[in-house]
Amino acid sequence: MIRRVFSISARIVLGFLLVSILWVVIYRFIAPPITFTMIGDALGGHRISKSWMPLSTIDPDMARAAIAGEDGRFCEHHGFDFSAIEQAIAKNARGKRLRGGSTISQQTAKNAFLFQGGGYVRKAFEAYFTVLIENIWGKRRIMEVYLNIAETGIGTYGVNAASKRYFGHDASRLSPSEAGRIAAVLPLPKKRAAIAPTGFTRRHGNSITRRVGVVRNGGLDSCLR
Repeated sequence: MIRRVFSISARIVLGFLLVSILWVVIYRFIAPPITFTMIGDALGGHRISKSWMPLSTIDPDMARAAIAGEDGRFCEHHGFDFSAIEQAIAKNARGKRLRGGSTISQQTAKNAFLFQGGGYVRKAFEAYFTVLIENIWGKRRIMEVYLNIAETGIGTYGVNAASKRYFGHDASRLSPSEAGRIAAVLPLPKKRAAIAPTGFTRRHGNSITRRVGVVRNGGLDSCLR
């Protein structure tokens, strides 16, 4: 009986590994058609707006703004920024609001293959898919997928759809200020808006805009060139 249970379990694990690796390989070449987050929005009655744009066409300042706002060591780490994780844990231990230590790679893995929430179980799968995309996709593809499927407003996905919604033009000609505003929305897309932002969103967007030049001049986006 134990041997049979072990055999079935081994087959399930092997099947998952094969399917997940194939899934990641397919997304290396094909744009993810839909995500679980998009499905949730659609079921909630929201119209889904998305418009895929290759990384080579997206204004470079958008990727720089994402790095400045979300993951300053994106080009240096291999999926996990352990120093950021330690800082997040330390802040949480002091009773401060936990911002988290998720990298752009981790966020992309979650957005492309998983669902929001789920606690430690989802985080474990997120780590697994992060390792896969780092090794199968590479940095440019990770950033390309991230900028195209990240939620940028209620029912709005990707920076191109966000640029059209907020600024009336596509993401191929974003100003540093516009890129900074979109990047400021990324952490809380259902509660923030890039058009006429106020309060923290405005301050955070302005801060990101100022750091776009730092990312460019410091070569922090070198893996995308």
